[in-house]
Amino acid sequence: MSAAQTAPRPLNATTYDAGARPQVRIVHLGLGAFHRAHQAWYTERAGDGWGIAAFTGRSPEAARQLAGQDGLYTLVERAADGDRHAVIAAEVQAHDGADLQALSTLLAHPDIAVVTLTVTEAGYRLAPAADGQPARLDAEDELVATDIAALRAHYEGSNFTLGTGGLDGRVVRTTAGRLLVGLAARRAADGWPIAVVSCDNLPGNGAAARASVLGLAERVDPLLAVWIEENVSFVDSSIDRITPRTTDADRASVAAATGYDDAAPVVTEPFSSWVLAGDFPAGRPAWEAAGAVFVEDLEPYERRKLWLLNGAHTLMAYAGTLRGHGTVSEALADERISGWVEEFWDAAARHLQDAQLDIPGYRAALRERFANPRIAHHLAQIGQDGSLKLGARAVPVYRAERNAGRDGTAALRLLAAWMDRIGIQLAAGEDVHDPAGERIAAAASGTGTAQTQALLAIVDPTLAAEDQAVSAVHALRGTFTD
Repeated sequence: MSAAQTAPRPLNATTYDAGARPQVRIVHLGLGAFHRAHQAWYTERAGDGWGIAAFTGRSPEAARQLAGQDGLYTLVERAADGDRHAVIAAEVQAHDGADLQALSTLLAHPDIAVVTLTVTEAGYRLAPAADGQPARLDAEDELVATDIAALRAHYEGSNFTLGTGGLDGRVVRTTAGRLLVGLAARRAADGWPIAVVSCDNLPGNGAAARASVLGLAERVDPLLAVWIEENVSFVDSSIDRITPRTTDADRASVAAATGYDDAAPVVTEPFSSWVLAGDFPAGRPAWEAAGAVFVEDLEPYERRKLWLLNGAHTLMAYAGTLRGHGTVSEALADERISGWVEEFWDAAARHLQDAQLDIPGYRAALRERFANPRIAHHLAQIGQDGSLKLGARAVPVYRAERNAGRDGTAALRLLAAWMDRIGIQLAAGEDVHDPAGERIAAAASGTGTAQTQALLAIVDPTLAAEDQAVSAVHALRGTFTD
């Protein structure tokens, strides 16, 4: 697109010729910037006519914005040397996540073959799991318990009652609950198989989605749970593309560069990665044509991404903020933080030995990506939900190092930085943005080593019972601003 010579026009199907729109064959839950920079981008680039109907999570605003633009939006690839713009047309429909009627109608249709999810780690509502134990739904969670009661109350025969006097998205609020309503409609229609693909940053994300959905189904109707086990494939995936929040300045730059007034552009980095493992019984787009990789065993790729990229992000989010930085590029430019990142990478890399992972090349690419000064990836955003993230990003590296006879300090530093950061937030009366917020506040009310142990127990109760680990974390606290 060329820069506008006149006042920007609104972006929609009337002002912009996007050609014939693709057929909706994918339902997405968790409409946000990352989904539009990643799964929608891959689907567009696959070029084989698959379209997406997306549903929001907590707020319907993103759906209102996209619906007002007929699903069109500008994707900005922000490289160090400039921006590249493209209009994405794969997002054919945008719905309020509370619209269970629309979700059920779509999932009951045989054309729908895939459901993708970007609902964050907290969205799966899983109970803390001991090492080696499978993921399971947290039935004691307040939202889950409320959903179970509502789903049971409105289940008749083999389907849920919707609309007036029945269920809607204000009654059923968990992702698993909403998806279960749609899957029940599919079963009642003709029971076509379908794939559910988790695209969230947590290990075993397909198993997490399965545990969440089946955990609810088993409590509502065991026969529905059996049908899901036999007909729904839960696909694991490892996703990667840094996508910061869109700002008013981004919207203004898009208008100036393209001539279109876009209320919902997405800014992202040029790099992207998507590795998937699992079955697609009803078919899928040719995502490999856009660069996606399909493998038999996802775990090595998952560990590489969770430990090297996400682990470094988590370290920078807390240590960087403690040292007065606001973005990833600023944090990485700090020599002390850069050194801590390298130490953590060294520790993690010792346990990523598969040659296909190309760890030296991956680390070099990460440094280049993190240093991009034009991607304002804010540390405050990365630092949210720390109690969930640390268990997947820091604790496994520590365990691996200890099993190899090393002290694991580089991994424990992430935990200590998190504790110091939330201590400052709580002292200032700020919200720590964590699903365990109340437990964190209670644990932080203590002092000394007891406080460290209480906070560590929220991340990993087993680790908190190890005196050596507690002492090592406690010794690292207060060292970030020296």
